[in-house]
Amino acid sequence: MTRDRRATAPLPELRAAKLRTDVARFLGYYNRLPGPPQQELGPEAARQMMRAARDLTDPPVEPLALDEAFTIDGPAGPIPVRRFDRRERREPGPVVLFFHGGGFVIGDIDTHAPLAAEMARTLNLPVLSVGYRLAPEHPWPAAPDDCEAAARWLAGQPGTTGLIVAGDSAGGTLATVTAMSLRDRPADVPVIAQGLLYPATDMARAHPSLRDFAEGYFLTRAMLDWFVACYAADLGDVRAAPMRGELADMPPAVIMTAECDPIRDQGRAYAAALAKAGVPVTFREARGTIHGFATLRKAIPSGVGDLTAFLLALKAVIVEAEGIRPMGQ
Repeated sequence: MTRDRRATAPLPELRAAKLRTDVARFLGYYNRLPGPPQQELGPEAARQMMRAARDLTDPPVEPLALDEAFTIDGPAGPIPVRRFDRRERREPGPVVLFFHGGGFVIGDIDTHAPLAAEMARTLNLPVLSVGYRLAPEHPWPAAPDDCEAAARWLAGQPGTTGLIVAGDSAGGTLATVTAMSLRDRPADVPVIAQGLLYPATDMARAHPSLRDFAEGYFLTRAMLDWFVACYAADLGDVRAAPMRGELADMPPAVIMTAECDPIRDQGRAYAAALAKAGVPVTFREARGTIHGFATLRKAIPSGVGDLTAFLLALKAVIVEAEGIRPMGQ
């Protein structure tokens, strides 16, 4: 069946929400595109759509001193990775391990290359982007298994003194889960910070934002339900829903949510739970914008400022963590 993305009934929330001008303009365009929504296309067609849209919605990958693709050994075969760095050579130091979003079903290291490259540029650190296995061909726990394997490999590389785990959306989930795994079973070097953009942290719980922004705001509840079904995770397991785990002694976190996002409240709740557990948290909410703004910066130019604010906050946390760690605190 072919239909457009417009809702069958008016969307009062869209009219009432204080959307930024560029966000409202983008949604007005996106919600009227012809064709079925992604969840009706099937995984591979949805992936192709995301790849095709990248250059329309996100800035290009500007040249860096280092941009190389290779593979590392994983639990079920080679894992593709891509390294970005604004310098050709570095002294020993921390490295960012980045996990892309896409609901564990779509997205890859190339669709998210502009975001990973901007991280490398702004943080002035090497960034290793991980192409973990995708559902439904590889359901849970394939993705967290690959991400943990990549973290342990990177932790053992010469010159790596600490890890910063980072990710957007589903990648934020995987970053948190990876930090938990390395807290409980330490690698050669520690995770010193988490950088999470609009993360999903407890997909089994229906927060108010899931109702308030269920349709018309780019990421929809129908799409979320499809992602969850494809991922086929045990939502009672902390490796699928890290909010349900013990959060004490997790690394410091920088978390940014989007105000008009169906999973906004998951990021808010995770930030609050970390703070309650005594973990240093920097929390920011991008007002008047939607899920995915960090990979929509060409379509939604105001997202450039949001991402910069997030990365500068993360940079400050990394600097502080590096200063504290040698003192054993």
